[in-house]
Amino acid sequence: MRDIVTLACTECKQRNYTTTKNKKSTPDKLEFSKYCRFCKKHTSHRETK
Repeated sequence: MRDIVTLACTECKQRNYTTTKNKKSTPDKLEFSKYCRFCKKHTSHRETK
């Protein structure tokens, strides 16, 4: 049931993190505030394909 998803920075569009999610309980896209080593600051990271 759990699928691997990739998180990309919304500012520089770099794919920095991977995580898992349950698609039945969370059908919408995940969004976290995480550190981007390319921007060198905390930014919003959204789920990508």
